[in-house]
Amino acid sequence: MTSLLDAPSILDADAEAKAARRHEARQTLGVTPADTGEQQPLRPILKEYNLSLYPMVALGLLAVVDTFQAEAFTILSPEISRSLGLSIGALAAARTLAFLATIMSPLPMAALSQNRGRRALLCISTGLAWSVVTLFTGIVTSLLALILVLVVDGLSTGSVAALHPPMVVDAYPPQARVRVLSGYFSIKTLAAILSPLSVGLLSGPFNLTWRGCFLGLGAVSVLSTLACLGLKDPKVGQFDTEALRAQEHEAVTGEHVAAEADDVDLKFFEIIRRVLLVPTVKRIAVGYLALGVLLIPFLTYLSDFLEVRWDLNPSERSVFFAGTAAASVVGLIAFGKRGEKLFQDDPARVLNFSGLALLLAVSCLTLGALIPVFPLMCLMFALGQVFIALLLPTLTAGLLSVVDARYRPHAAAVTGMFAAAGSIVGVLLLGGFDKRYGVDVAIALLFIPGGIAGLIVASAGKLINKDLDRMIDSILETEDIRVIKERGGHLPMLACKGIDFSYGQLQVLFDVDFTVDDGEMVALLGTNGAGKSTLLKVISGIGLPSNGSVRFRGEDISYLDAERRVPLGITQVPGGRAVFGTMDVVENLRTFGYTLGRDKKRIDAMIEECFEAFPRLYERRTSLAANLSGGEQQMVGLSKALILQPRLLLIDELSLGLAPVIVGQLLEMVRKINATGTAVVLVEQSVNIALSLVNHAYFMEKGEMRFDGPAQELLERDDLLRAVFLEGASKADDKEGVK
Repeated sequence: MTSLLDAPSILDADAEAKAARRHEARQTLGVTPADTGEQQPLRPILKEYNLSLYPMVALGLLAVVDTFQAEAFTILSPEISRSLGLSIGALAAARTLAFLATIMSPLPMAALSQNRGRRALLCISTGLAWSVVTLFTGIVTSLLALILVLVVDGLSTGSVAALHPPMVVDAYPPQARVRVLSGYFSIKTLAAILSPLSVGLLSGPFNLTWRGCFLGLGAVSVLSTLACLGLKDPKVGQFDTEALRAQEHEAVTGEHVAAEADDVDLKFFEIIRRVLLVPTVKRIAVGYLALGVLLIPFLTYLSDFLEVRWDLNPSERSVFFAGTAAASVVGLIAFGKRGEKLFQDDPARVLNFSGLALLLAVSCLTLGALIPVFPLMCLMFALGQVFIALLLPTLTAGLLSVVDARYRPHAAAVTGMFAAAGSIVGVLLLGGFDKRYGVDVAIALLFIPGGIAGLIVASAGKLINKDLDRMIDSILETEDIRVIKERGGHLPMLACKGIDFSYGQLQVLFDVDFTVDDGEMVALLGTNGAGKSTLLKVISGIGLPSNGSVRFRGEDISYLDAERRVPLGITQVPGGRAVFGTMDVVENLRTFGYTLGRDKKRIDAMIEECFEAFPRLYERRTSLAANLSGGEQQMVGLSKALILQPRLLLIDELSLGLAPVIVGQLLEMVRKINATGTAVVLVEQSVNIALSLVNHAYFMEKGEMRFDGPAQELLERDDLLRAVFLEGASKADDKEGVK
């Protein structure tokens, strides 16, 4: 096999070289300490890239528009309750129904932006939608109408969670990322100042009812959205993942321009599943779950707390909410530069800080609910809101740094769903204790889930660097392989690299490498529980790796659904489960041919070929598969390969429990299938059977690949093929008469 590339590649780099490549990539991604020790101011960075603050400001303004309705509803909930004859619990329940819509709303937004883009258009359109919703809130007359308005608002608000943060990240270079995220969230937090002050102004000096307040805020929302019409879509990943791909392309080829990646495109739910397999994302999602509790039900009950405990009227509550929001804005602005340095020095420090901030937030809120002194109560709630606000840029930076730029809307949508789900948890938690112990005790109880979530978020700090390196390796590997394909270099048909796989908390595959060339037949050997069948599941898509990649003809199929791998040419004959027992033989064979479309004549012709290859199946063609013998069932399973004609056939334990004559027939058919050009992976416990067919063998033990090489060399490895293993195989062979 000739060299794949003339220049160094991450595909064949040793540990030291790979570490150097990762460090260089981290510099491109802006997650290494600045060499000078001085952080570059934001303005020169923007000037260097010819950028303005308009995208950040426009998205922040749209986020402000989104929160107008929710903020006003929070402040005016006692008046709405009395006017419509509803209890505070009914209002909280109505908002919970709205957030059931909010839970799902980020997913459609991510799906709509996945292939066609148009993120800016979606953001502006939804901004107009919730502006209209704010207007209509002022004319509702019943609980049903109120729920409808809140649900529509929840459905339209998905663009904020799914699209805004990825667009901010795409619009600015990595060395300014935390600062612009802090700026975006500080503008978004202004809604908590503007809304209360607007409500206070409209209900105070202008003496408007709660209905008039919503109508006034709705008009302001429409005008604000119109000011954002100049928002444009930034190129996805232009400053990070695409820059990293271009950098790798130049390192390998000397050329300055890299084309877009040509991997198999994942579908929407494949991407969602892929994102949720990233350990850091899962831990951060828990943080958003806690944020959902703190941002939604808590604020609803806080307004009631201020009225009942401290006898504050709407204008006074407005000042309170505006004051805590102002403290949050100041905190975000002050934190931006410091948060940037934390992220550049070590992303783990950002998540450690996030966990600490969450713990401090719930501690302050607990004290604020229990302290009997009004000024101290205000101070504690203000500090709690500041720490909550600081979670937004830190968690967002951590989340979006460990996923490919193409998948950031999906990651943001997932965490947005967790935040919305947190609102339901909050209502259930606060609702029961509110009636029994009082709203102050209910708020204080937030310390329990918030504290647990803070510890979980902080624990993500030990995972983020590994996940970041995995993303870097994937991008570099993809670009290297694309260059190899362009140059006509050799690529194996199947390449599994660094595969880890777990069943829940039980890891069964550890850093497994496995390759198969076109037309090759290889044996995958090992004792029971070695991980052989699990590896086949990962290759066929039944199981998804927690780490590593599966590439088929150079394309990354690691997270492709199993049914989408069949048309690519990957077929598996599972051990002992190769048939549908309640269907007869012909029905089984016809089912295998579903990928051939509606060409009934072609399917019938393929079934006839199966009967010619296995005359016994023709005799049993009307029998239920469950009534067939083990050998006959394996014939049906092996017929799948005759019908589908795959490029890669995975066979799991073909000979297990079968008579020697049947085994011989099946092995002969495997040889014929391989002779047509189909590559075959044969999983066997019988060494003699496997090595009678193949020249290349792999040996697995306890989830690790212990041998990769010529089959005859494996026979010389006594340290692998222990006496017990060989003795068991020999006895079985003698009994079956297999030579």
